[in-house]
Amino acid sequence: MKWISLILAAFVAAVTADTALEEFAAGNRLFTARLYNEVLKNNHDANFVFSPLSIEIILALTQAGAKGKTAEEFTTALNLPSTQQKTQEALKQFLPTLKSNTNDLKLSSANKLFLGEAFEILESFKQLATSVFEAGAENIDFSKNQAAAESINKWVESQTNNKIQNLINPDSLSAATRLVLVNALYFKGKWSTPFEDYLTRKEKFFVTKTNSKEVDMMHVEDTFRYYECTKRNAKFLELPYAGENVTMTIVLPNEVEGLTALESNVESLLTPPPYNYERVAVSLPKWLVETKLELNQILENLGLKTAFTGDADFSNLSKEALQISQVVQKAFINVTESGTEAAAATAVLTAESLPPPADYKFEADHPYLYYVQVGNVVAFVGKIQNGC
Repeated sequence: MKWISLILAAFVAAVTADTALEEFAAGNRLFTARLYNEVLKNNHDANFVFSPLSIEIILALTQAGAKGKTAEEFTTALNLPSTQQKTQEALKQFLPTLKSNTNDLKLSSANKLFLGEAFEILESFKQLATSVFEAGAENIDFSKNQAAAESINKWVESQTNNKIQNLINPDSLSAATRLVLVNALYFKGKWSTPFEDYLTRKEKFFVTKTNSKEVDMMHVEDTFRYYECTKRNAKFLELPYAGENVTMTIVLPNEVEGLTALESNVESLLTPPPYNYERVAVSLPKWLVETKLELNQILENLGLKTAFTGDADFSNLSKEALQISQVVQKAFINVTESGTEAAAATAVLTAESLPPPADYKFEADHPYLYYVQVGNVVAFVGKIQNGC
């Protein structure tokens, strides 16, 4: 049995594409919530970030090479649309929206197939990988594992502005490796309303009611989409990025130690509440988080089992018998006064026209959950548990 490695770096017929994309977006929220719960098991007291979208993209590409029970388990585990055709229609429509290179927003998703020197993939799979996923291909000698890992890591670094480094451990590659599939998702955005540097100051972040630490707390006051949810005992704040349909949502429990209760139903937090436009005084810590996840066991817990065994059927990918050996993701997020970098206008006031005072305060001085969306799709999600 030969091996496939799936590597993700996180710094779209008979069915209409719009319907398929709606189904993909709904599944993305459910998959994000289920994956969050799995990641939380070993990171309950830690800051973390991951990209559900990056995982979905590269595993949808892998599913395109699968048949039968193996393919069906991808659909179940990732909450993908009901057919592979719908998934591919959705991604064909959505992936072009992950391309932006302006002064305000840099957003990119890149896929690549690293093939063993003598390994051949079916022409039909190669065409699909190119036409739907825009995946390039490169032959590589996996028996020279140090050089192979260096080549893959350099490509990942080039696609993530050098934010994701040393993703591949050379020990994970060998002469038995046939294929490494990689997705690199990169985002850097400026806030529509930036936080002013001169307002940032050291303030307390309460990890618990009795334990606090000093963090760099940013401040801004403006009109935002805002909602106070009495049912969840939490506040929702949406911070838009300039230029595109990209936003960060922060879900802040009213109680210092209230995040655990919110995490019992993450899916409900990913569904937009009935926002109002309100003038809000926002206090938000700067944060930088990097997380590496070994995803094999997590994906098995979610229902993707056969693909990791000798019973895997990837006969739409190659004539060789294959199984997945490893799925790993490394994600990075950096939130500052000007905006966010993730691998994720200044008001002029005059004395005659001062803005009204803020009606609401949003003080993120205790643990909270956050996520970055592109349109209705969650690209990055995480939590700040103990400041930064």
